[in-house]
Amino acid sequence: MFPLLSPIARKIITFNLIAMIMLIAGVLFINSSRDTLAYQRAVSLTAEAKLIADVFEAQLPASAPVNLITGDGIDVATTLSGLTLNGGINLQIFDPQGNLIGEQASVADVDVVVGLETDTGGTILADILTAAWETMSSLFGNVTSKGGAAQAEGFADQVAAKVVESVGPATQFHTISDAGVPHYVVTSPIMQGANVVGVVGVVAVQGAEGELDGLVRREREKVLRLFLVGLAISVALSLILASTIANPLADLAAAAEIGRDKNARKMSPTRIRIPDLSARADEIGRLSKALRGMVAVLYERIEGSEQFAADVAHEIKNPLASLRSAVGTLRVAKRDDQRDTLLDVIEHDVRRLDRLVSDISNASRLDSELVKEEEESFDMLKVLTNINDFLGREADAKGIDYIADFPDNPIQVMGLEGRLAQVFVNLITNAISFCEDGDAIRVWARKRENRVLIVVEDTGPGIPNEALTKVFKRFYSERPAGQFGNNSGLGLAISKRIVEAHGGVIWAENIRPSEADMTSEPLGARFVVGLPV
Repeated sequence: MFPLLSPIARKIITFNLIAMIMLIAGVLFINSSRDTLAYQRAVSLTAEAKLIADVFEAQLPASAPVNLITGDGIDVATTLSGLTLNGGINLQIFDPQGNLIGEQASVADVDVVVGLETDTGGTILADILTAAWETMSSLFGNVTSKGGAAQAEGFADQVAAKVVESVGPATQFHTISDAGVPHYVVTSPIMQGANVVGVVGVVAVQGAEGELDGLVRREREKVLRLFLVGLAISVALSLILASTIANPLADLAAAAEIGRDKNARKMSPTRIRIPDLSARADEIGRLSKALRGMVAVLYERIEGSEQFAADVAHEIKNPLASLRSAVGTLRVAKRDDQRDTLLDVIEHDVRRLDRLVSDISNASRLDSELVKEEEESFDMLKVLTNINDFLGREADAKGIDYIADFPDNPIQVMGLEGRLAQVFVNLITNAISFCEDGDAIRVWARKRENRVLIVVEDTGPGIPNEALTKVFKRFYSERPAGQFGNNSGLGLAISKRIVEAHGGVIWAENIRPSEADMTSEPLGARFVVGLPV
């Protein structure tokens, strides 16, 4: 899948470009280079103004009177013609009253130093971006026209006024606006005899019109070129990033969609295969691992449901076969005692079917209820006490000693109170069914650090060794002949499912006089439930 076709890839590229555009726009808007260039240009003009003033001062007589207007003491025009001005500056000489005495403009590109030529070229895209930036700047700035005799005259008057204001021994820097375009003007006094006589004139050096804008434009051109390079790198890295995110996600989504489609079996007759990206140490690796685990659990549940349906069909067939045989025999029975016996068999099988259907219904609803119901914190000892009060009377009626041994302090457990109560009702009822007159049942609980152990022990016949690993399987029942059909064999299987859903464990073992001798006759059975607290 090409990265640009992915919506998430387009979003990655878009957001990265927005961030870069905002960064470049901020750099251009703040424009710190303009202040630096302005300062450097001001220093350059100041040094040049002082140097020209020194040239005039060097030609002045030490003490004789000097008049720059009449040319007494110095020929201003000759001195100006001997100066070579570079960089588009304009030089003017004024007397202390602001009268213009002489003027000379620089010649462009005179004595250009090899290796210091200015690169004014740019790429087409950079020129377009520059034009776009200037257009946006004009929308938020003042745009005025240039030129005009009246405007030029007004600018000259401003320069003359600055000259009059700055008459004194100090060199001064001025910024004068001409039709919205800033000009830099530096005035430096022409001193005669090192302040012996005083100021005889003023040198005014003007920067070229719009020279700062030109310098800023070149700096902006460099920034925009850098932006183009960064733009290309950002897009390339975004595509690489998108390919490492969008493509694996697309593969995971495609695999998941196969299972959702109604024609999934036609598209993929085998099991759904989620791409294994668990080696990646990021969220995609976690997602792949989670999806693979989820699919595995779903297949286990599907297979479990299929097996459960097969087991249900098998278990129902047994009482149905017995019913069919009893009904058939009842039709030909002659004696009343035979009919009564057959009716007892039919009644027993009907009760067995009713119990089996009820237990199957409870088992089929178990998983959905474990997921839907909200877990709450409750006192496990209180639940066990209520169960003991009810089942203890049933045990006493059968001649069985019932012993409860619980600690004094409450034991708080997080879970489904009703379902966990069902577990211990099943275990205690199961123990009562295996015990006879004179036997005993002991239920005790202990808290161990981060878990609680609840144990149900009895002095019944115990569990056959080969059945210890089977008692928690569905429909398995190991009971005396007299109790055949009285249980569905689902109680312990349901109990195991409930305990494991709460993060606990359950197991069965025999109570022996010596744990070292596994061949000794058991003294009873023990069921242990461990739950986290």
